[in-house]
Amino acid sequence: MTMERRNFLKLLGAGAAATASVGLAGYANAATSAGGKHKVVVIGGGYGGTIAARYIRMMDASIEVTLIERNDHYVSCPFSNLYLGGILPDLKSLTIKYDKLAKNHGIKVVQAEVTGIDAENHSVTTSKGVFQYDRLVVSPGVEFRTDEIKGYDQEVMPHAWKAGPQTVLLRKQLEAMKPGGTVVLSIPLAPFRCPPGPYERTSMIAMYLKQHKPGSKIIVLDANPDIVSKKGLFLKGWKKHYEGIIDYRPAKKVTEVDNKNMSVLIEGIDEIKGDVINIIPPQKAGHIAHVAGLVGPDGKWCPVNPTTFESTLHKDIHVIGDSSIAGAMPKSGYSANSEAKVCAANIVALMNGRETTEMSGVNTCYSFLSEKEAVSVTGVYQVNKEKNVIEAVPGSVGVSPDLSELEAVYAQSWVKNILNEMSS
Repeated sequence: MTMERRNFLKLLGAGAAATASVGLAGYANAATSAGGKHKVVVIGGGYGGTIAARYIRMMDASIEVTLIERNDHYVSCPFSNLYLGGILPDLKSLTIKYDKLAKNHGIKVVQAEVTGIDAENHSVTTSKGVFQYDRLVVSPGVEFRTDEIKGYDQEVMPHAWKAGPQTVLLRKQLEAMKPGGTVVLSIPLAPFRCPPGPYERTSMIAMYLKQHKPGSKIIVLDANPDIVSKKGLFLKGWKKHYEGIIDYRPAKKVTEVDNKNMSVLIEGIDEIKGDVINIIPPQKAGHIAHVAGLVGPDGKWCPVNPTTFESTLHKDIHVIGDSSIAGAMPKSGYSANSEAKVCAANIVALMNGRETTEMSGVNTCYSFLSEKEAVSVTGVYQVNKEKNVIEAVPGSVGVSPDLSELEAVYAQSWVKNILNEMSS
């Protein structure tokens, strides 16, 4: 739903203030903590996990927090499309480490692979030992349902939907492609991580082709019946900048690939060939969520209490970010950040015998259409108590009125600030 921008921004401000007040309330009452050492373990060092760990410690320094992450760094998937388009020279500005988070907040950071969760005995098994917890936060992002695409090999047709080596590989493939070539991009059925992301990627690849590969085109095979986010703005941007370069085809689900002949099959029938093929596979909750029995009957996502984000399947385990089913909250970096703050405040409250705080969340997703122009979609979210589900505040979900250089400035500021919050 679109709305008059001024009223929307007022709603957005109210939502942001509500989210901030959750944190302040927890922090102000930290002195009432019980004497014993409570232990919280956080799995995953991305947009959700880092913020949950940081805010739990900020609200109650008596709680011992351990953050477990398999890598010694994290590369932001949001904004990685700008690297594919050539706006960013590398991924350094999107990469964070955890040393300051540990030093500034007293968080124990463990680089290890999590291999199991014992919900009954409140323990996490890793490649570096077993960690006990009173409450556990699981924020593992997404994994890919690659079994649904016959023959798929990510080293031949990279997904680049987890930023890092895959993103670099796709960029190198684009650079090596001859002018006049064809890029094929496959989009899975929603829900998936970052709803506007594939369409921003289409824009960035088209921009790269226009600037560096004359005569080339990009064929977009979207399994969805239409563009799932910011449709009008994307179509306007494509017409303005990339007419004749982008060939968008809705309701085209890729079910099989031929790595040798560099082609994809739509529903096993129509064959499309490309010089570079970017397959974004359908997605599900991170692997550890499946191992731990946190995934619901759909076999894909983790059902949670919409106020505390506690798993509805296992007590004292909270699931945030892309892996959770959070009602209307989209699977985005900003959603994970917002969910983490609400989850942290309510974990502190539960550990201190206080009442939990109602969920109030905000999401914003920026998308670049060209080197200088971007668009955004933003919403404010709260729990519908009767339905026990997170819903958008009526009239709060709005898109930017047009392609805008100012939105691009806002976007750059957003990613800088949110990554700084995650790493310091």
